[in-house]
This record gives sequence, C-alpha cells and structure tokens, in this order.
Amino acid sequence: MAKSLSLIATAAMGLESVAADELRKLGYADLTVENGRITFAADPVDICRTNLWLRTADRVRVKVGAFEALTFDSLFEQTKALPWADFLPENAAFPVTGKSHKSRLHSVPDCQAIVKKAVAENMKTRYHREWFTEDGPLFKIQVAIDKDQVILSIDTSGEGLHKRGYRRLHSAAPLKETLASALIYLSRWTPDRPFADPFCGSGTLPIEAAMIGQNIAPGFNRSFASENWPMFRNNEWKAAREEAEDQANYDRQLNILGSDIDHNMVELSEHNALEAGLGGLITFKQMQVADFTAKQDYGCLIGNPPYGERMGEREQIEQICRDLGQLFRKNETWSFYFISSFEAFETFFGRKATKKRKLYNGRIRTDYYQYFGRKRPREAEPSR
Repeated sequence: MAKSLSLIATAAMGLESVAADELRKLGYADLTVENGRITFAADPVDICRTNLWLRTADRVRVKVGAFEALTFDSLFEQTKALPWADFLPENAAFPVTGKSHKSRLHSVPDCQAIVKKAVAENMKTRYHREWFTEDGPLFKIQVAIDKDQVILSIDTSGEGLHKRGYRRLHSAAPLKETLASALIYLSRWTPDRPFADPFCGSGTLPIEAAMIGQNIAPGFNRSFASENWPMFRNNEWKAAREEAEDQANYDRQLNILGSDIDHNMVELSEHNALEAGLGGLITFKQMQVADFTAKQDYGCLIGNPPYGERMGEREQIEQICRDLGQLFRKNETWSFYFISSFEAFETFFGRKATKKRKLYNGRIRTDYYQYFGRKRPREAEPSR
C-alpha cells in the first residue's frame, strides 16, 4: 500500500468551498477544489481522520488514477495499468458504480463492466489466479467520466457522511446533516452565543450545533467501509477515535433551543438528541415562530422554514416570512439565517438579505438568506 495517497472529499454543489475550508482547518494543504470535489494529498491514516471529522463533505474516496479515454479499449488498458492490487486484497469485494457526463463513453453500464474486467485482469497478474471470491472487505470502485476525463476512485466511507448514526427517525422532509452543518458553518456561530432553530423538525440543526459546540467528531458514533481494510491492521482507526474522544469538550455549556409548532416534531427531536448522546444539553419546545423570545443578546437563529411547494400553502409561507421579519426587527443584536426556495422570501420578510448564497437542498434549488444583526462590542467578544 502506498504511503502517500490522493484523497477526494466529495461535496454537494455550492458547498465545495466550505468543505475545503474544513480540510484546511484539519491541517491539509495544496487542495484542488472543483465542482463536487476537493482533492488533496494525504497518508492512509488520514482516511480515518477525515471520515471522522468532516462535517460538510458527502464522502471520502481514494483516487487511484485519472486519464483521458475516448474509446472502450483505452478505458480498459489504462484502468488495467493502475496499481489495483496495491489497494485490493485477494478476497476484496469490488463492485463498480459509474457516471458519465458529456463524454464519448456515455454508456455507464458498459463503462462499469469494462472497469470491472480491467481491475480483475490486474489482480490476476498480482495474485496468480483466474477468479476471485469477492467475499472479503468492500472496496466500492467508481468510474466517473466528465468531458472524456476519467477519474477512478475507491469509496472509503460506506454510507454517506451525513449518516451520523443518531437520526434513525426523521421528519418527512429532513435537512441533511451535512447541509445543516454547512448552514451553521456559514453563519459563523460560536459556542459562546445563543443558538435557535424555530423549525426544528427532527432536530438536525440544534443537534449539529451542539456537536460543533462541544467539538464532537460527527462520525464518532458510526462505522465506515474502510475500517475492514487490511491496510489498517495497526489500530489506526482505534487511535483516530481515541484522538476524537480526547478532543471533545463534553463539559462546555451551550444555549441551544429547537422549537416547532408540531409537538410530534418536538418529541422526535428529543429522541434524536438522546440518540446522539446530547440529552439535556438542548432545549426543545412546542412553539409558534411568532412566539419566539430572545432572552440573551447576540444570538444566532437558523431555520429551514416550509417552502410552500404544495398548492394552498403560499399564504401560510407568506405569514411565516412576515413573522420572521418581525422577530428580526425586535431582536436587532441577533443574526438570522434561512434556507428557502420561496422566491418572494425577502419581499414578505420585509428587507433584502445582507448576504445571499445559492445552495441545493437535495435537488431543490434554494437560497440561503443571511441577515446580520448588530455586532457585539469588542470588549464583549470572546478571546481567540
């Protein structure tokens, strides 16, 4: 196994720069940021660290090779020439997924079959056998072709990194944990400030805020595909988890409120907070948006209000936006942040956003409306 690797952290459209900033803060440099991915040099142990710590990335992949391919023969030969046996043990299960965009090799099933065959041929040479049982650890290979440029990689994560392990139950239209973390990250919220979500649903935003506030690694309570790889035989994963445990600050007190008009959502949020090991740290209340009252200054309110996608909901959404605008005017030291696909959000809120950013909530194109409150006096800000 190579000591130095090229890793790819994938990210949702619009969040690449956020995930890249996370990587820099984790100590990684010389990042290449492109649509949907960030590529960076790393050691094998960094597979463990990045899977455990990345809050806004979708998954982590090992990049095996990249090249141009205009024909199936070229795809086969160049794939076969890569050092697959350096990564895959003799009994590896190696299914192949694929995608192709604006490329001559547009048949994804054919590309997958060719890559599968090429990898097998490479392994035959190393392991001196004609067939493989594939009953060992999982090495899911991806062939991604964009404008005839091929990237071949192996998934290290297994389930997407948004699967933190605490939200087995969720609301009908849940906010992905990775997106929720990105919204908090973009707000520049710090743990010394109050945090509120008036549309808490299944509790994702308050729970992610609490994990950020106590510096809990988001992947601490789940497993990863690469934990079973033979390259990790010296307790690298155990050491990475112990490091994460040491860095958590479970004693830090936080002021986090999650509220919802639906008492069932409040109960669901409380259940998920317990699953995350955060029982008692977050306050959940059944409450209308208009009834929110700030008891402290300089807080941060982040919400994912209803989008009004269904017929007959527009008037309800308009009133919610008016109520939010009233809250903002009443709480001038607080900063407000909302993700919404409602095109008239600013009109009914009553003012233009201080800053606006295009994001995608799943496949829904949204805007992240950012309303900055009055800045704290310099003497009131925490030392850094």
